[in-house]
Amino acid sequence: MKFNPILLFMLVMLQFGFAQNKYERESRIDQEEFPQASYILIQKYLEDAKRVRFYLETDSIKKSYEAKFKKGRLHYSVEFDEEGKLEDVEFEIKEQDIPNDTWGSILFYLDENHQKYRVKKIQQQYPVLDGQSNEKLLHNAFQNLILPEVNYELVFSAKKDKEFQEYEALFDAQGQLIRIRKSFPPSYDHVLY
Repeated sequence: MKFNPILLFMLVMLQFGFAQNKYERESRIDQEEFPQASYILIQKYLEDAKRVRFYLETDSIKKSYEAKFKKGRLHYSVEFDEEGKLEDVEFEIKEQDIPNDTWGSILFYLDENHQKYRVKKIQQQYPVLDGQSNEKLLHNAFQNLILPEVNYELVFSAKKDKEFQEYEALFDAQGQLIRIRKSFPPSYDHVLY
């Protein structure tokens, strides 16, 4: 069989195309199935929390664990990788919770790239930084501090080819786009009647 560089190039490009899409599946799990070290790390934040749920999340790129709960008036999500290492802390916010300059930059991006859109959900994200302890990250997130490393994750639908497509976009603290992916609904393993 001969080596075909054009075929190889097309396969690589096809792979990159799929990497830009998010096929997510979330399965609820018991606390016992959640990584023990991860649970211990967030245990003190769960003491007065309500609606505590644990999930195993798989998407087209990775597998992770997530603890979701309500504390005060905020809905939190604490995500860990497959080995139980802290990845980020997120909580839902409204547009008025974002600094005006940052929100203006995000709207400018949306207006320039999508003729019609509707923001469905906004989350403030505290990612793990090199050299930062997990305890410091958790402290900053649960104090709701506006820091230069904070990101904003938007889930929005936008009109494309006469149909609406759902997207997940991540913006930095200045409102500059970090990443955008098409988001597809989760697949169901059962039939809903």
